[in-house]
Amino acid sequence: MESKPLKVLMFGWEFPPEISGGLGTACYGLVSGLIDNGVDVTFVVPKLYGTEETDKFRLVGASDINVNFSNDHFNKNLEKVKYLQIHSHILPYVSPQEFLERSEFDVESLKIDSTFSTAKFSFGGKYGKNLLSEVSKYAVVAMQIAQDQDFDVIHAHDWLTFPAAIMAKEVSGKKLVVHIHATEFDRSGDSINQEVYEMERQGCEAADRIICVSRLTRRILINRYGIDGSKISVVHNAVVPKPAIIYPKKNLVDKKIVTFLGRITFQKGPDYFVEAAKKVLEVMPDAHFVMAGNGDMFLNCLERAAELKISKRFHFTGFLNYFETNNLFGMTDVYVMPSVSEPFGITPLEAMRTGVPVIISKQSGVSEVLNNAIKVDFWDVNALSDTIIGLLKHEEVSKQLAGDGTDEVHEMKWEYAALKVREIYNKTIDRRRSVRV
Repeated sequence: MESKPLKVLMFGWEFPPEISGGLGTACYGLVSGLIDNGVDVTFVVPKLYGTEETDKFRLVGASDINVNFSNDHFNKNLEKVKYLQIHSHILPYVSPQEFLERSEFDVESLKIDSTFSTAKFSFGGKYGKNLLSEVSKYAVVAMQIAQDQDFDVIHAHDWLTFPAAIMAKEVSGKKLVVHIHATEFDRSGDSINQEVYEMERQGCEAADRIICVSRLTRRILINRYGIDGSKISVVHNAVVPKPAIIYPKKNLVDKKIVTFLGRITFQKGPDYFVEAAKKVLEVMPDAHFVMAGNGDMFLNCLERAAELKISKRFHFTGFLNYFETNNLFGMTDVYVMPSVSEPFGITPLEAMRTGVPVIISKQSGVSEVLNNAIKVDFWDVNALSDTIIGLLKHEEVSKQLAGDGTDEVHEMKWEYAALKVREIYNKTIDRRRSVRV
């Protein structure tokens, strides 16, 4: 008797080092953990940049796949992609080259030219104005990949990949596991994008099993999307071990530094961080505040810092890559994540991993598992500022919290989370644990 490796076809939208947030980091950690647990993973992204660890991971770029439109079965399934059409003015299709160069994508246009049999699609791989168009193209390419690959189960991360995963399931007949890292209600509050919401709902309904990163997210799926809770499992995220390069604690300005790191959007509560900074600076005028990241609230936060006359003590870095982030943590005295609605939140784990005391909102999924972080309500600016002041003033308390936090996150390993995910795969496909070969 010999164990046959479980083969997973996994769809994501980004993979390190080319990432824009926690989703890519989580995918990296989970895939690493699955490999350590003997699972064979093929990870598909819209575009590869050539900087990925291809020696460790089996990565597929959708832009490298030659799609064959001459297959009758393939064209029959294109009918099911119609709901992905982007509601915009579509130019008449004239030639394959013009089709590939168009910013919009229309399923119907594939049938106009009978000589158009194969093509590769170009992907920006980012989150730009043509995002929904890329989601559509990704779904078409996914059908080809599902035909070409040998796998046991499909795993898809967040709404961007759900249409692709649904089509891969249609083509292959294999079971589908979808992984919810965030919902549209987390990103937008009650002012949701209906089109995105529908894709999330369709993905959850099509899934044979759903993985959520927190109990908070599970409740949202049940209450806001009407999903049957019996098919939802919670697997909390983990953290990648500390990098080989140890970033020493060095403060270039020789001042206390308080850091916010993440997308500067409603979900992350950056405006509460700015308001708290004002209150802290009234007590500790030499403190410095760093807001690292980009987002639609960037200018609002910049202007508010100017209105509060704290710009000289408030620094906006823009997006930071992996190495820059570690350097920033090396300078940070207190890390703050005041998220309004955070499905999980990996950055507090990364901060704790590098010995930084952490303050998180009670409204975050990570608060379900962390014991050595201070938790406040995101809206309670007074409590947030008082906590920051306390940690900056009392070094012994800060060091104790940081040390206990580092010990805690060292036990939050991706291989443990991946073991739970592997068990979910096995139950989903009713796979025999051992097969005779």
